[in-house]
Amino acid sequence: MFGLPERIRAYLFDLDGVLTQTATVHAAAWKEMFDTFLRRRSERDRGPCVPFSVGDDYPSYVDGKPRADGIRSFLAARHIELPEGGPEDPSSADTVYGLGKRKNELVTAMIRDDGVAAYPGSVRYLRALVAVGAARAVVSSSTNCAAILTAAGLDSLVVVRIDGIVAEREQLAGKPAPDTFLAGARALGVAPSRAAVFEDAIAGVEAGRAGGFGCVVGIDRAGHADALRAHGADVVVADLADLLDAGRGAGVRGDGVGGDVDSEHRQPSAEPGGQSRPGGGSDV
Repeated sequence: MFGLPERIRAYLFDLDGVLTQTATVHAAAWKEMFDTFLRRRSERDRGPCVPFSVGDDYPSYVDGKPRADGIRSFLAARHIELPEGGPEDPSSADTVYGLGKRKNELVTAMIRDDGVAAYPGSVRYLRALVAVGAARAVVSSSTNCAAILTAAGLDSLVVVRIDGIVAEREQLAGKPAPDTFLAGARALGVAPSRAAVFEDAIAGVEAGRAGGFGCVVGIDRAGHADALRAHGADVVVADLADLLDAGRGAGVRGDGVGGDVDSEHRQPSAEPGGQSRPGGGSDV
């Protein structure tokens, strides 16, 4: 069904780079934030300044991860130690929280000034799911998820939203841990083995594989299909519309997809407006 194994009954989508064309916006904001920090640190210490690489550093250290985890990962790769700080830190502070706040300010301004576009193929796929009443959720590390969905006109096409705000409130570990995807499956009332994960990030496909999901679909928008497969994707496509075209008439199987179907584990259903009740696994 919908280009995936027949047993799949729920569809969990990452946001940036899968549904919306915001991955490049996030990458640009990360680069501006880190380059400013690295340049300031280089001038202070009279040392070399190696800029943040969108092609290498972004997918390796920050893409798909919660903001603070991405900062810690990149700084560790550069052998830079910073204090953790706290939520009250200003964006000018050289702390993990301070850098995170600055990055969020940058990406929010970029989205406000330039708007948000959804991938047409992703809209087609979501509408096909809506037409048959299929269970669907957005699972994103972004704390701006709700605003981006609304700006892109996608908020009415999803039933459940598990985002960075929910993850913090419910103390869910971020990708590559599977916790947020598992929360999405619980909120939809479907066992992981009967759900598909759609991801463009290495950390995301790793999360899908770690969670035991029935199919992990890698979306290759950056020419890293081999890496997506190596880290857990069963199927890799360039666009979600490819699945609609390939799957007409019958479901298709990607490499490594198989095994028995688990019975569903029903949890409290989602409330209207893309939000589920907190507690009992119904996170938003």
